[in-house]
Amino acid sequence: MTLSDLNALTPAARAEALATCCGATAWVTTLNEQFPFDSATALYEAAERTWYNLTEADWREAFSHHPKIGDVNALKEKFASTATWAAGEQGAVRQASQATLEALAAGNEAYERKFGYIFIVCATGKSADEMLALLQARLPNDPSQEIHVAMGEQAKITRLRLEKLLA
Repeated sequence: MTLSDLNALTPAARAEALATCCGATAWVTTLNEQFPFDSATALYEAAERTWYNLTEADWREAFSHHPKIGDVNALKEKFASTATWAAGEQGAVRQASQATLEALAAGNEAYERKFGYIFIVCATGKSADEMLALLQARLPNDPSQEIHVAMGEQAKITRLRLEKLLA
């Protein structure tokens, strides 16, 4: 889809397209109200500005729209609308050793128990071992620090997905 195509969609159809990039309802609604955009750069800047002006509850809502790193069943079932993108983003997990997959599962569980949401990382271009190392490095963070790290990772994911939407 081109930016012109996205600009021309009805607000409801555009909201549906934007929701594939970020699951925060407030982000979709606020960004959708700013259309049309003259350039992809203007869209990306508005998307980022909108994201950073949301609340923690909005960020957590966006996190809830992601499968856990390496959770193939969740990719297939719960996240059908973004499964292709998420599978590509997490592609390196498919080549991971059993030990790494088990460590990721245990780390994801510990992370979710501590912070109340799944481990969010922009997985594109990262190996499973790299994601595991990032997860382990972030587990000691305090909750007020970690929400901002996770929010920054979601911003990266959203940008990549907007770029894919316009590809």
